[in-house]
Amino acid sequence: MPTAFGDTFIPNSVRPPPEQENALLPYHSSSQGTELQDLPHITEPNQDHTLLADTSQAFSSDRIKPKPPPLQLDIDRSSAEIENLPPSPASSSNSLQMGRNSEKPRRQQSDRPSSTFARGQNGHASGSMDSHLELRRKHPSLDSPTSASQTAHLMGREDFSLDEKPPLTPTSSDTDTSFFDLPRQDRRNFLLLVLLYFLQGIPMGLATGSVPFLLKSHLSYGQIGVFSLASYPYSLKLLWSPIVDAVWSPRLGRRKSWILPIQTCSGLGMIYLGGRIKDMMVSAGANDGSGVWSFTGWWFFLVFLCATQDIAVDGWALTLLSLPNISYASTAQTVGLTAGHFLSYTVFLAFNSPDFANRWFRSTPSEVGVMTLSGYLTFAGWAYLIVTAGLAMLKREEKTKEKDSVMEVYRSMFGILKLKNVQSIIIVHLIAKIGFQANDGVTNLKLLDKGFSQEDLALTVLIDFPFEISLGYYAGRWSTAYPAMHVWCWAFIGRLIAAVIAQGVVMIFPKDGVQTWYLLTVIMSHIFSTFTNTVMFVAISAFHAKISDPLIGGTYMTLLATVSNLGGTFPRFFILKLVDYFTLATCHPPVEPPKDLSALKGDLITTPFSCALEAQKHRCVDGAGSCDIYRDGYYITNVICVVIGVVTFWGYIRPAAMKLQGLPLRAWRLVGPDEI
Repeated sequence: MPTAFGDTFIPNSVRPPPEQENALLPYHSSSQGTELQDLPHITEPNQDHTLLADTSQAFSSDRIKPKPPPLQLDIDRSSAEIENLPPSPASSSNSLQMGRNSEKPRRQQSDRPSSTFARGQNGHASGSMDSHLELRRKHPSLDSPTSASQTAHLMGREDFSLDEKPPLTPTSSDTDTSFFDLPRQDRRNFLLLVLLYFLQGIPMGLATGSVPFLLKSHLSYGQIGVFSLASYPYSLKLLWSPIVDAVWSPRLGRRKSWILPIQTCSGLGMIYLGGRIKDMMVSAGANDGSGVWSFTGWWFFLVFLCATQDIAVDGWALTLLSLPNISYASTAQTVGLTAGHFLSYTVFLAFNSPDFANRWFRSTPSEVGVMTLSGYLTFAGWAYLIVTAGLAMLKREEKTKEKDSVMEVYRSMFGILKLKNVQSIIIVHLIAKIGFQANDGVTNLKLLDKGFSQEDLALTVLIDFPFEISLGYYAGRWSTAYPAMHVWCWAFIGRLIAAVIAQGVVMIFPKDGVQTWYLLTVIMSHIFSTFTNTVMFVAISAFHAKISDPLIGGTYMTLLATVSNLGGTFPRFFILKLVDYFTLATCHPPVEPPKDLSALKGDLITTPFSCALEAQKHRCVDGAGSCDIYRDGYYITNVICVVIGVVTFWGYIRPAAMKLQGLPLRAWRLVGPDEI
């Protein structure tokens, strides 16, 4: 059974002398309550004491004494040998008192720093993560007498000191803590994380939101699916995340070594694209959309830089925030990415819309918006450079001399992948988002096809933004107060319902144009869909933060985030292709050809042909034809996605998620339980 120093005895295997047969244990539970008996040679950890003869002097700041080995008794030794153990120098007249039938002692918290699990009543690691958060240390083997390299790492840290009393072992419970209750340092670091994630959201909002909308008038759904490949670096960043974790400059710091140059390159890249984006978009839609591949390549590189910065920021988040408030890392990510995405998607589309600008900002109408994509990219690039310069000068990262080789980090990554529970969560991530793909990737584009204006869409997302920010904050608190995977499962069900509602909203599009009641319906549907999406994202991010080991924090967090992103990106290309595949539309020639053929934008349509693809639709309309849709592939694709989501959720995802939530934190570590 555990003692105050972690030694283990088996009940009734050690017999005391006859005169002490009925003596109480040091930690003895009786009907009158728990009683602490004095021991002459095993004292409270915060008192000066002697365990062995060679460690009789107290630990002092000017001299480092060897750590006393833990007290060990051979449980197979006879009781006579136990009775003849030498008495403690502190008191030669007393011996170890131990009752035969006493209950298991409870573990007393030590004043010395240690690494512990959230423990149950029996002193062992509890079977779930629902009530306590493990103290996660970067080097689990530090207490091993043979781990000299780990000891050198700790002593090499710039904040290492022997002049102060070692702090108490921190404990954490999943309590509902508001932002203003956080320590001042945590609040400042939280805001820093929000800013860094906000920078990521700027190019991501363009790549996944605004640019596809601007390309919709030139490309088909399948060709826009090609452009969706530009977001793949977020799903592939696991391949180079060990390099980010292992290669860095001690002069700058482990995370700033990557964040500073990556953000500088991102800023310069956006300034470069800002001067050429207009011609590049024209080339992308030329020759039946054949130029979309080169256009996608430029955005792929920009997203690659953002993904690399994300690896470093994710790893930094695990050490910037204190242990009890580590779940706020997911809240910072949600708020920052949402704000950046909102600026690049909603705000940009609104100010880029000529109708919106003419209605609210101009007395004389114009054919262009207040803001162009070129000007916005240039502005964002300079903002990147300014923030990066401020980060370099004003934020000082804690430095350490310890460095891992790249191969060691890759071996750690493959070791993580071998864990069965990690394999389970990877499967969950890869199939969990299939049910929402048609709603997430096609619904807004389909509304535009139906006649929903870009101005109304921008207004919808604008109204949705404050709800998304506030709900992201409260979702982080819910994920702290309740088991994260439980919150995630409830949001999963809501998101499936949101996909069904979205299809109904598209189906009831008014034939006489958008009216107020329909605009309000679209807004409410969008808010509900965004709410469930945000709760799922925050909950799973909080779960990732809890189970990730800071020993390889960047790699661990990146692995989990990568497979989560991959589950949302790899199906989208195929979903957009399926919409084109299931769509049946025919272009019919005009009944009466126009008299003035020179007014046509294209050749006159004389024979029917399929106009399911966007380029064919434009050819039909430009040639005075009419494109009639007989079967809309969006409806079929969305139904297939929702059915797959329902079957996989009840058949595998929910049981697996509940099982993963119930695992102890040691199940997510590469080291054995005896080393933690």
